[in-house]
Amino acid sequence: MHPAGLFITFEGIDGAGKSTHIAALADAFRAAGRGLTLTREPGGTPLAEKLRDMVLNDAMDPLCEALLMFAARRDHLAQVIEPALARGDVVLCDRFTDATFAYQGSGRGFDLTVLRQLEQWVQARPDATGLRQPDLTVWFDLPPDVAAQRLAGARVPDRFEAQPVAFFQRVAEGYAQRLAEDPARFVRVPSDRSKEAVWHGVRAAFEQRGWLQPAQAPA
Repeated sequence: MHPAGLFITFEGIDGAGKSTHIAALADAFRAAGRGLTLTREPGGTPLAEKLRDMVLNDAMDPLCEALLMFAARRDHLAQVIEPALARGDVVLCDRFTDATFAYQGSGRGFDLTVLRQLEQWVQARPDATGLRQPDLTVWFDLPPDVAAQRLAGARVPDRFEAQPVAFFQRVAEGYAQRLAEDPARFVRVPSDRSKEAVWHGVRAAFEQRGWLQPAQAPA
């Protein structure tokens, strides 16, 4: 019998430090002997990566953007996430549906009712037992002005990263709304602290759920 799969997602605006801590968490699960699938959204499959490039770089209206996000998600679920969970893997995914509600919904002002309908269609579980949602979502909560300082000059921004700070304030509010709607699924990690302090908060969330053993103190 293999262990049950775990679906873990990571959310937050660019500059919040997700990538560093996803990598550290992947190492921790590997050290615990768990099978691991690392992936991202939009993306994760050849088709979804093509759609990612379009969403990040091509001009389009909000409905088209939302449809492409969920089309990429459907392929990602069918080709990567569901098979990995069936194998008993821990799936670590950089962004998922919460990002769509935060960016397209709150950031762009797109109709949340339409997003909820797309969520119902796209995330239906293969066994028809409801929606595929993460077992845990780690939200790296960073003030947008701090994120802007961290990203200044780091790279050529895509059409999301190039948005003004007010856009990212709305995105942060969107994440807070998703947490309020489903608090048991979320862990909020304040990310305007040192890398070590943020990692401690992340690791503690997994230890408290029994998904990782407490780290051994140095001898």
